[in-house]
Amino acid sequence: MRIVLDAMGSDNCPAPEVEGAIQAAMDFDIELTLVGDAARVQPLLEQHTPLPANLSLTHAPDTITMEDKGLKLALKAKKKNSRTSMAVGMDMLKNGTADAFVTAGNTGGALTTAYFRLGVIEGVERPALSALVPVRGGFCAVLDIGANPDCKPEHLLQFAVMGSIYAQSALGIDNPRIGLLSNGEEAGKGNELVRETYPLLEASGLNFYGNIEGKELFGGEVDVAVTDGFTGNVLIKSSEAVAKLLVDMLRESLMGSLRTKLGALAAKPAFDELKRMLNPDEIGAAPL
Repeated sequence: MRIVLDAMGSDNCPAPEVEGAIQAAMDFDIELTLVGDAARVQPLLEQHTPLPANLSLTHAPDTITMEDKGLKLALKAKKKNSRTSMAVGMDMLKNGTADAFVTAGNTGGALTTAYFRLGVIEGVERPALSALVPVRGGFCAVLDIGANPDCKPEHLLQFAVMGSIYAQSALGIDNPRIGLLSNGEEAGKGNELVRETYPLLEASGLNFYGNIEGKELFGGEVDVAVTDGFTGNVLIKSSEAVAKLLVDMLRESLMGSLRTKLGALAAKPAFDELKRMLNPDEIGAAPL
């Protein structure tokens, strides 16, 4: 597996990327290439000599920042001779010298660069971001979680097809159950987008469960939850906030007295596992 890591993506780049790349190169049987400004990356690499033989650096002098938007972002993403770290890395994917590209940078920048430089799968109009959300009994793939705030019914149908394939390959589920996120279980519930999407999913040949609310999603009733990027993004961020609130409240309650502290010590393995399940950092990326 040949993986390209955008060295200029995170808020504190490139130090976290360099440290992570070195650790990954030592721990896994992969070929790892850092892509970024050599003047900033190389000195950090030299602090860790000798470097793993399976780690290399490809120079990319430009960067897509969090401030890049609109036309400026589009030009950086689309120009044939663009030398941003995202463009250089995705060109490596396109020409077959890499198998995967990872970035902690501007989500819109990654989406736009991928769209212009890699294109979309035949039959897919909009790429989608997906997240594996912990639910009862395992995980549920939720998409879209932010790439497409405004969608058409056909887009949600395409998300469902992609989500079904992803659940089969990533979760090992033979016939994934597809749910359409709505404000009610009945077929007629939801906004115009949901109501128009429902019959498309019903006739799609997929294992369509129907409309789902939060209780079905987190209850593990479906393997894939489909929604527009705006709703999905709010869902993910709200879920992370609620999970953190519950863990913090539980910790405060358990530390309230000597008796509860002793009980917490006895139950520590169970609480550690719960915290791990609810921690969004356990799955630190979303496939596009």
